Amino acid sequence: MITKEMILGEILQAKPGAVKILMGLGMYGLGCPSAKMESLEDACMVHGLSVDEVLAKLNL
Repeated sequence: MITKEMILGEILQAKPGAVKILMGLGMYGLGCPSAKMESLEDACMVHGLSVDEVLAKLNL
């Protein structure tokens, strides 16, 4: 299960299909250095997304 505290790099390792979901929501910088240190919650805040909505999509 993906949580809002997880680092983006951890999410991508745990669920490779997350790339398509996150990029579809406008998170195009998944390969950038900050993605290796940024939590999902922080990334959602930066991109103006609801972390709860993103979690719902990631945890289907």
